[in-house]
Amino acid sequence: MSEQRKEVTVLEPAIAQDLEKRLALATPDDTARGMFFNGALNAVRILGGDAAVEKCLAVVQEKKFVDFFNYPVAGFLKLSFTGAQLMGPQLGGFDAMLRKMGTQATTDFLSSAAGKTLLLLAGDSPRRLVTNLPTGYRAAVSYGERSVEWSSDRAGKLMMKRDFMPPAYHEGVLQGVIEALGARGVQVKGRQTGPVDTEYALSWQ
Repeated sequence: MSEQRKEVTVLEPAIAQDLEKRLALATPDDTARGMFFNGALNAVRILGGDAAVEKCLAVVQEKKFVDFFNYPVAGFLKLSFTGAQLMGPQLGGFDAMLRKMGTQATTDFLSSAAGKTLLLLAGDSPRRLVTNLPTGYRAAVSYGERSVEWSSDRAGKLMMKRDFMPPAYHEGVLQGVIEALGARGVQVKGRQTGPVDTEYALSWQ
């Protein structure tokens, strides 16, 4: 036990405070698929190797994750915040690493059966893909509400209510999703509107 405690990474005060606020709003019924845990760990492994992965695993009870099993989002928050602090300096900061984790999550999800279905429904239309994202999220996590509003054919907003991850993570997710259909000049900017509510401005050329 004492050995495991030594491995646990101490978060910077502001990051730790943000994590605690998010954890306080999560319940045991709020779950995410194992693929997101694995995506975050893969992003950490690429930059920091197995030693960095072990530090992330030290903050959760699981030692491995099955892609389509459900796990408490509280564990995902702890794991991803730890990984983002550990690897952030290599990419330009905490948010930059969260974005990378989000992009990795997208790659993993789109290669799954549910993700392939989403791509099939979208055809070659990024707009159709974004419109179907609320359904995609429902297949991947048990919590939150999401909706889309369009201002033009290639610009709109995705609103997320009660989603626990910081804006930077979903900026990476959404960037990866839209680029998966070959869209260029993709812009995604998240703005927090409540403790776990965010809206994302989306556009592409």
